[in-house]
Amino acid sequence: MPKPQYVIALVLLLFSVNNYSQKKILQAKKTTESIIIDGKTNEAIWASTAAASDFIMFEPDNGKPISADKKTEVKIVYDNDAIYISALLYDNEPSKIQKELTNRDVFGVSDHFAVYINGFNDGQQDFRFFVSAAGVQMDCLATEDFEDFTWDAIWDSEVLLTDFGWSVEMKIPYAALRFSKSEQQVWGLNFMREIKRDVQKYTWNRIDTKIGAVIPQAGILEGISNIKTPTRLFLIPYASAYAQKSDIGYDNTFKAGLDIKYGINDSFTLDAILVPDFGQTKFDNAILNLLPFEQRFEENRPFFTEGTDLFNKGGLFYSRRIGGSPTSEPELNNTEQIVDYPSTVNLINAVKVSGRTEKGLGVGFLNAITEVTKATILDEATGSKRKAVIEPLVNYNMLVLDQRFNQNSSVTFVNANTTRNGGFRDANASALLYDLSTKENTYNLYGDFKFSHVNDTQNFSGYKTSINFEKTSGRYRYLFSGKYLSENYDINDLGIIFYTNYHAASVNGSYRILNPTKVFNTLKVEQELNLELQNTTGKMQEAWYKTVIKGTTLNNNYFELGVTASPFTVYDFYEPRSEGSYVYRPRNLATYFGFELNRNNTFLVDMTVSYVKFDERGRNTYEFYAAPKYRFNDKLSLAFAIDYSKLNQDRGWVDFGDNDEVIFTERNREILQNDLTGKYSINNKMTLNLTARYYWSYSKNREFFTLQPNGFLTSNNSYNLNKDRNFNSWNFDLSYSWWFAPGSEISLLYRNYGLQRASTVEKNLNTNLKNVFNSDLTSVLSISIRYFIDANVLK
Repeated sequence: MPKPQYVIALVLLLFSVNNYSQKKILQAKKTTESIIIDGKTNEAIWASTAAASDFIMFEPDNGKPISADKKTEVKIVYDNDAIYISALLYDNEPSKIQKELTNRDVFGVSDHFAVYINGFNDGQQDFRFFVSAAGVQMDCLATEDFEDFTWDAIWDSEVLLTDFGWSVEMKIPYAALRFSKSEQQVWGLNFMREIKRDVQKYTWNRIDTKIGAVIPQAGILEGISNIKTPTRLFLIPYASAYAQKSDIGYDNTFKAGLDIKYGINDSFTLDAILVPDFGQTKFDNAILNLLPFEQRFEENRPFFTEGTDLFNKGGLFYSRRIGGSPTSEPELNNTEQIVDYPSTVNLINAVKVSGRTEKGLGVGFLNAITEVTKATILDEATGSKRKAVIEPLVNYNMLVLDQRFNQNSSVTFVNANTTRNGGFRDANASALLYDLSTKENTYNLYGDFKFSHVNDTQNFSGYKTSINFEKTSGRYRYLFSGKYLSENYDINDLGIIFYTNYHAASVNGSYRILNPTKVFNTLKVEQELNLELQNTTGKMQEAWYKTVIKGTTLNNNYFELGVTASPFTVYDFYEPRSEGSYVYRPRNLATYFGFELNRNNTFLVDMTVSYVKFDERGRNTYEFYAAPKYRFNDKLSLAFAIDYSKLNQDRGWVDFGDNDEVIFTERNREILQNDLTGKYSINNKMTLNLTARYYWSYSKNREFFTLQPNGFLTSNNSYNLNKDRNFNSWNFDLSYSWWFAPGSEISLLYRNYGLQRASTVEKNLNTNLKNVFNSDLTSVLSISIRYFIDANVLK
């Protein structure tokens, strides 16, 4: 006969397990009272509103209830304009609450509170709103694979440090959310609290880390009903002025334009940009690119980063194509040369429409138009000049239809179309994607079929398909993958792809601890085997085995160790730059080790060392990366990063010789990049930022070779052209930003930059610095003002 106390304990345990496994429900309460967002939560309505409490640890000790001295209570009320959130975050040591001031969307060393809202309760996308204990806002669109912090909503928040901890008030307008037209709203909801000094995160509805999918594990918000949302029409006019100075002379520019955001209904939004201005976007990190492919740049233009999650599905959209480099070269006579070739194409305007229906169908449409771009050509015999079109008027279109179902699955159709005026190249690419998960989110089947067609001097089509099966839960997980890409698969008119004409298979297995042990807070061991075969020849182009171990210690220091073995000779079909040619790549062994000290430390160090040994005498590569950062106080911090690589006896393409023979070189290379970043936050809406980058790289050729039809190299003693390269790049940005009203910003930027290219290698760093600073440096001083106008306020 069991003792009564054991029976009671068992019942309590079963109740606790059941409580943790069920979705919690919070009732929102309607208010007619005016809510002042000041962090004080002293309006009468809060006292009579139900509270969300009993938070549970998400990481590191998943499933552990929050302690009584860290009690957290959250309430929600609403009216026809917005939902309002109050949170009381208790802390028995309020003096230890971390509260670093940072830029918007930068977390820093701070405690945080967040609300995750899924207006369709479909388990697949959250609108997440964070606020730090310093009052800094962060927001993102979140799916299972990605958090998009380039998305910025207009919402209000205030925090208040108290003797019991800290408190938060938020006002999130319906304009910042997407939801159905139902009279009775049912939303997915979760709250997150991060206690930074302990490196712990808690959520209201438990997120079980044994299950890979996070969003379907949210709780439920009920009680919002019969809301009459206002018209969503927002105007964002801007004006900017630029003063530029270089060796060529001075130039002054003034620009003005308008962004429009219009809510077609509560689910769909139209965004339009008229007379765009991207002069203050982050600079590109130019490098000495010796690869057979173009350098891929990050997108820094807000219109093409904000809320583009739908358009990124399927990988057919590389937004830098829009307004990128011209795509053609003009035909020249024997006496002609190009004297002016624009490096970019101007964007005329762009518009996008996106949203989701009540039945889970997401629709996205994007259109952009770029202007005619011409090169200037000089006839040296006559002295006359002429213009030639190198990029015509171009229309870019993206269409996405994404049907979600079963809280965790979707089927998606994507189409990307590029139409150039006149006889220039046109292209179209389509994709059908599927992502299917079991009801318990334990297994996942996903894949795609993509088709491309190009109209050029010769028309051609291609396709790509893949299938993946993954176990997504538990300590042990695995993934099986297979894919096939045809030779003529080409999405590079609006997308980007480097490798085609191969088929591949891979298998991945991993083990992880889900709760801390006596040694580790977190630990994951992952192994992967990958094989790729070129379609035409059947030769291997990739064959490797990889092991990665990563985790955090009990002191919350992070480490990662990886080893990759490539035990077979494989072949590179791209480095020769000649159709039908390929070059061997020797067997190699690569390893790296990295660590990062606890991010709470005043002095932080992030360091990685790596080494690759090839099965050729003297051929190896090593890299060293170190990034120390010092936080002087909650307002001021400085960080420096050095990234150094040395490639000994590297081999690569260098030229085409007589009779179109492919010339390779054996070369030594060094790459050095230094980055300095600094931040001084005057308050949570006003910041000074410093970003400086110096990059230097050289390639010194030692010996030349001729590529043979079998993919191997033979010495070439007759080739003697100078193909050495020395490259310096300098960028410096000093900026001031003031968010003087919701969605409204004044920014002042001083920018200084320059490039220096040479065919003589200079190995002295001081001389290289002098060379780049003695080059044609360009300085730009600019000021930009953007003002957010809500049409309802105008009414």
